Amino acid sequence: MHQPALKYITPEEYLAREEAAEFKSEYYQGEIFAMAGTSSNHNLIVGDVNAKMTLALSEKGCVIYMLDLKLWIKANGLFTYPDLMVVCGAPRFYRERDDTILNPVVIVEVLSKSTKDYDRGEKFKLYRSIPTLQEYILIDQHAVHVEQHYLETARKWVMVEYNQLTDVLKFAKIDFQISLQDIYRRVKFAEPAAKSA
Repeated sequence: MHQPALKYITPEEYLAREEAAEFKSEYYQGEIFAMAGTSSNHNLIVGDVNAKMTLALSEKGCVIYMLDLKLWIKANGLFTYPDLMVVCGAPRFYRERDDTILNPVVIVEVLSKSTKDYDRGEKFKLYRSIPTLQEYILIDQHAVHVEQHYLETARKWVMVEYNQLTDVLKFAKIDFQISLQDIYRRVKFAEPAAKSA
């Protein structure tokens, strides 16, 4: 059976819909995709990292944006909502809108079971086309695990993993560090399932 063609949604139509929507959606090359809600752990991690980051960077010319601010990537036509974005210097906005950033230096995402493969793979590929992006941090909310990706040279990204609460995540591109103990201090991990005898 012949499938009807999808209607192309313009960026302006997406933005108008998003202003009235009850739930957030991503936009990619003319299509809209509903975003999953977040968990308690997700919100606790984002809130604690944001608090520490804001305190550390407030006098250093950097601003931290979280959760409800969109990112527009002109090179590939993506509007999305990173968990945290760091902008150093003057923020640049999409068409003078104050709800859509163009120039993050750092992006932080908290991984969920449903989005972790996308965040590590295709989304990271899309993020790498942002001219200003220099560092990408992925935080697992279900286990003590952080991945740090940073741009070492124009075409070389380096990845470092952290798996212990005693580890300290030292950002490579901004003057900020945070211990995994502080990242996970209020997180409640699921109890492992009991083994049957």
